[in-house]
Amino acid sequence: MRTRREFLVACVAVSSCASANVGRPAPQSDRRIRIGVVGGGFGASFLWHEHPNCVVTAVSDLRADRRDILRDRFRCNSVYLSLEEMLRRARDLDAVAVFTGAPDHYRHVEMCMNRGFHVISAVPAVMTLEEANKLKHLKESTGLRYMMAETSYYRGPTIYARELYRQGAFGELFYTELEYYHDGGERRELPLDRKSRLYEPDGSRSWRWGLPPMNYPTHSLGFLVGVTRERITRVSCLGWGPDEPGRLDNVYRNPFSSQSSIMQTDRGHISRCNVFWLVAGIAERAQWFGSKGTLYMENMDVHPDTWRSNELRASMKRITVPDYWNSNMLPVAMRHQSGHGNSHTFLTAEFINALVENREPAVDVYEALAMTVPGIVAHQSSLRNGEQLAVPSFDKSPSA
Repeated sequence: MRTRREFLVACVAVSSCASANVGRPAPQSDRRIRIGVVGGGFGASFLWHEHPNCVVTAVSDLRADRRDILRDRFRCNSVYLSLEEMLRRARDLDAVAVFTGAPDHYRHVEMCMNRGFHVISAVPAVMTLEEANKLKHLKESTGLRYMMAETSYYRGPTIYARELYRQGAFGELFYTELEYYHDGGERRELPLDRKSRLYEPDGSRSWRWGLPPMNYPTHSLGFLVGVTRERITRVSCLGWGPDEPGRLDNVYRNPFSSQSSIMQTDRGHISRCNVFWLVAGIAERAQWFGSKGTLYMENMDVHPDTWRSNELRASMKRITVPDYWNSNMLPVAMRHQSGHGNSHTFLTAEFINALVENREPAVDVYEALAMTVPGIVAHQSSLRNGEQLAVPSFDKSPSA
């Protein structure tokens, strides 16, 4: 039975999260990071131009309309037709933000780092185990900074959960439920919408056509790895998929529209990790279950963020997660709402702050691979009828 002191410690942990400025304060420095941005879709939603230590000095996209978006968004007139051209001609770069299609992430990161630039990339970091090994060695051989822009890491409830975990309020955090549901309704019926994300403007299929759900696992795994820094060591996964038009005959040879896995961590803990493409719903959320307390992340209009302790007669307690974007974690100009649960300003600031302070970013290459690789292995498991498979580690080499 818990002592009264243990219960009070847990209560203090919960209440202190509501007011604390959790995380590193913004640096005080005159150094300016010169960044190039490639990818005018998702890449245009980040806030490089608002950070006082950053200036956008080059932008690029293969599409003219997206080049225009980047030029106008960041007020940058150094516009290039391709990443290759930007890397060849730009003379005023320290770092590159890679927001291209998922299958191109490793190749584009490699191009940038081989030219001596630090890199932040969109998720996932890699698509294969071979790429995971290459990215690890690329970072260690160059000594450059790499960060993955995982939005779940900086959602308010995740920051809140990290602080609860740091203070011991969960007790042993032995089980998590991780969910990324992105309804792909445009995949269901013929004729398919040619303006959807399944197609490029020229009518060809985009990289999203038939993408295995578990090849895009980081929005789920970010809720676990990003809180406890555990590593997934084993996984069993099952998949489901009807013959919906927007998946058939895909380059990935993927038969699944939705996948559900059970994962085991290096601490013997359990996680249920889901990624669904074909589902009547949308969510990026988690639930953290501990021996002393449990945190339920808001589920749309079904229930609010909720905390429950195991104290006798304790009940579910609705909580208010702080607006962390109002804290000293961000420069003043960036203290406002942003995309993906207000995570975009934090991701922008963390990458620039890390470069200014000459340190590794929070979601560095090792955390990025820990959020990405289990999904790759999970997909392999689902192709083998749920066979439990070992997940290789890509953590830091002893000599690095």
